Amino acid sequence: QLQFVESGGDLVQPGGSLRLSCTASGFTLAPYAIGWFRQAPGKEREGVSCISSNSGDTHYTKAVEGRFTISRDNAKNTVHLQMNNLKPEDSAVYFCTAVPEARLCFPVSPYWGPGTEVTVSS
Repeated sequence: QLQFVESGGDLVQPGGSLRLSCTASGFTLAPYAIGWFRQAPGKEREGVSCISSNSGDTHYTKAVEGRFTISRDNAKNTVHLQMNNLKPEDSAVYFCTAVPEARLCFPVSPYWGPGTEVTVSS
């Protein structure tokens, strides 16, 4: 079964940090640009950050610029999202999937994982 698998979500206090991981079941991530997306309760899914297949290009939505860093290790078939200085408005379920390229940060893959939940609260 082809699926993205997300992990690393947790409950954290405002100002805290988390590192999310995205890997794949049944295929390799290396050829694809990958994006992180999030969906908060009652809201539409939104793009957070995307990275090109060779890590040469990255994109961040304005709300997370300077706080989040996307990276990838193709040898380990993993894409990470380092999230620092977390805010309550970052609370959401985070998903990863394929995108056309880093600066075209919208999903094009029909495959989605279950997501990983991030809750930022004191």
